[in-house]
Amino acid sequence: MVALNIPEQILTDRLSLHRLRYEDAEEIFYTYASKAEVTKFLSWPTHQSLKDTTAFLRYAIAAWEKGTDYSFAIRLKESNRLIGSIGVINENGKLQFGYVFSPTQWNKGYATEVCLRLMKLLKRQPGVYRIQSFVDAENVSSARVLIKSGLVEEARLARWFRFVNQNNEAKDCILFKLPLDGHKDRSE
Repeated sequence: MVALNIPEQILTDRLSLHRLRYEDAEEIFYTYASKAEVTKFLSWPTHQSLKDTTAFLRYAIAAWEKGTDYSFAIRLKESNRLIGSIGVINENGKLQFGYVFSPTQWNKGYATEVCLRLMKLLKRQPGVYRIQSFVDAENVSSARVLIKSGLVEEARLARWFRFVNQNNEAKDCILFKLPLDGHKDRSE
């Protein structure tokens, strides 16, 4: 297993990221996890109760310890208000990441700010050979965030992923990757 050296707290100009913890459960549930408009494009089901959120946190805390998933709460520095989260799945040096924000925080540049900071950190990790993410082709806003964060479109995949919150219908997706220094990239 390629271990990542990921700090438990990361700062940006406006935001503070910290490793998810059980104390975040209620804020996570009410801020975004229970909101259908937020979870529409996510791979996990909308949380129906705090039990769902607690179960996710149990997974996230154990996965951090194993080095397989590093998930962070995203808070506004100014008020310490939880506004979203971002996570990185580590498959032995192949990294997949995703993020989620409260709808009250959309279109404020937070997703790009967090992704730019995280990409800078991840691309310096020893043993990492790929950093990627994918979006439902209809999720134009997230595709724009990924491009602004330095990722490039690698492929458009027809009926590639079933989004649980869209009736498990197979959807067209766009696969993005972060070009890594020292690796030949056809898109350059």
